[in-house]
Amino acid sequence: MSRRSPFEFDISVSADKKRRARSRGQSGAVESSSRVCAHPGCDQPGKYRAPRSPDQLDDFLWFCLKHVREYNLKWNFFESHSDDDLEQQFAADRVWERNTKPFATGSAQPGTQPHSEGRAWQRFGLDDPLELLGDKGTLNPGANRGPVQRRLPPTERRALEILEAQDTQSKAEIRRQYKALVKDLHPDMNGGRRDDEARLAEVVWAWEQIKASRSFRD
Repeated sequence: MSRRSPFEFDISVSADKKRRARSRGQSGAVESSSRVCAHPGCDQPGKYRAPRSPDQLDDFLWFCLKHVREYNLKWNFFESHSDDDLEQQFAADRVWERNTKPFATGSAQPGTQPHSEGRAWQRFGLDDPLELLGDKGTLNPGANRGPVQRRLPPTERRALEILEAQDTQSKAEIRRQYKALVKDLHPDMNGGRRDDEARLAEVVWAWEQIKASRSFRD
């Protein structure tokens, strides 16, 4: 007999619904229950359970569908609780019933103990938590950074390098630089020499990239 691997367990929602349906109907009824409805004078099968009282949530009464609905309409969890109990429950619900602890310091409240993690840095013999970062712990690492480059396509970034332009310039400003470069590199301005033809072709290509781009203002 082959044993089923635990890794073959189906955890899908549909499979979970099928497993639940084996013992519980879609209406919430437990079909295997053989109890009689707990409502006085009712002899219908008790297939629906409800907590006996707010103080006995794990102890159930079993009713038929009609009487469990009546029972639920009259159910009041706070029936036997005081107003203070009600306020405490509301306060616990606001933090999902997980009480928080303030990171208090002894200087703020003399004679009180700080939170266990409030001064964890003191365990390392430090007087100031910023000492963990060393001598430059209070410096702003971004204070001396240069201008941040814009995100541009590689072709446009290369075009700016060829034109010796900046990504903060407008198209009109870059065009002036383009015209100045063409003027310097054109054979007509260099006695007919064609030594800079390759460089001139690069400059023309670079301006075509910038001119067609939407990344620069006009």
